[in-house]
Amino acid sequence: MLSIQDNEVLCRVEPGTPMGDLMREYWLPALKSDELPSPDCAPVRLRLLAENLIAFRVTSGEVGIVANACPHRGASLFFGRNEEEGLRCVYHGWKFDVTGACVDMPSEPAESNFKNKVRARAYPTYERNGIIWTYMGPRETPPPLSHIESATVEGVRVSKIMRDCNYMQALEGDIDTSHLAFLHNGAQRAENLPQGSQAYYVAKDRSPRYAVLDTDFGVAYGAYRPTDEADKLYWRMAYFLFPFYTMIPTDVLGEARRIRGWVPIDSGHTMVWGINAPRVASATQGGFYGNAFGPDRSQEFSGGQNRTGGAGGNDYLPETADWLGKFRLVANKQNDYLIDREAQRNLVSFTGINGGVNGVFLEDQAVTESMGQIYERDKEHLGTSDSMIIRSRRRLINAAKAFYETKVPPPGVDNPEVFAVRSGGVLLPVDVDWWEGTAELRRAFVEHRAEGPVQLASV
Repeated sequence: MLSIQDNEVLCRVEPGTPMGDLMREYWLPALKSDELPSPDCAPVRLRLLAENLIAFRVTSGEVGIVANACPHRGASLFFGRNEEEGLRCVYHGWKFDVTGACVDMPSEPAESNFKNKVRARAYPTYERNGIIWTYMGPRETPPPLSHIESATVEGVRVSKIMRDCNYMQALEGDIDTSHLAFLHNGAQRAENLPQGSQAYYVAKDRSPRYAVLDTDFGVAYGAYRPTDEADKLYWRMAYFLFPFYTMIPTDVLGEARRIRGWVPIDSGHTMVWGINAPRVASATQGGFYGNAFGPDRSQEFSGGQNRTGGAGGNDYLPETADWLGKFRLVANKQNDYLIDREAQRNLVSFTGINGGVNGVFLEDQAVTESMGQIYERDKEHLGTSDSMIIRSRRRLINAAKAFYETKVPPPGVDNPEVFAVRSGGVLLPVDVDWWEGTAELRRAFVEHRAEGPVQLASV
């Protein structure tokens, strides 16, 4: 359980707060490229880390992100004219380029140099593989981008979904592996599943044991269960990565390249980013348990990723013009996530959420939003299955305090290569250390090839 004070440190992301300042040290995913589809297109509203911003793509294709309020009299730049390499406020015609410099001030005398003394607050941007990143921190020269594998390769698929709760509350569902056996797979029975599959092991033993450790990129856990062979264990390995990313363990270790970003819109709202790259060849393919790993339900999160096609097997609501009006799902808290009590009663699914179909992401959304926007964690009663959550919270809180009080750089900011990792599940001999024995399979930016049947990991 957290104290009220530590819960505030963990959850609050406004400018000037310990966590808000820590997150501003990193490059942040701000927009999908198709939200600004063409040069001189209409500007869009963007709320990020409790700041209201305006994003626009100028004639040359560059992207600018500036404060919503014009520095003249505070009118919203959302109504601005995007023309000839700048955004012009319609109130008095002041025009700003992507750096925030005022490049035209037609309401002032021609001989005035006042425009040279005025700037809009602007943040640097970097666009790559369908994602527009921004740096909101104080460094004059921004740090390098994180080496997140799925965001750097061709063929990346990107989705966004709004969630009405604090980023950490939402994120914790991804590092809480024990809920898989109940919330998502509670209706499954081991005897009805392919022997040796992921789902089989989860259904057969719903209370895994845990190993948790701090890493250069954040925190890692390994949750292990017995298998049908006395000398092997089934491990699910997943991570929290600074400042708000997770890698889930639903694939064979070494095959999948994906990450989720739980990006704070503000302290009570989160934009969930799914960044998924094509799979790579793995040492497990054709090996000890290869394709018997079972269905990959995690693809529900990344399916239907265009603006109108929905995500997670669900459709988006029409966009509204307010700061929180994008990427909202049709199934939501106002309609109880389309829960079907008959489907729940008859174990079509354990929850019945979304009518009992395609419910993985919505099941997580329903329970995390049901806690309220920021849960009072001093009321919790945590058990051994919460060890990863406890460790990740403490790691974030300590890093935020250290940066706030002594300016110790947060993990990974200046050494982004630490984020080059992969997560997943694997069978290991009981005498093999889970972390040392999987060092090769956890490496990113490689193909883990092997000839013929292989042991999944070895020392």
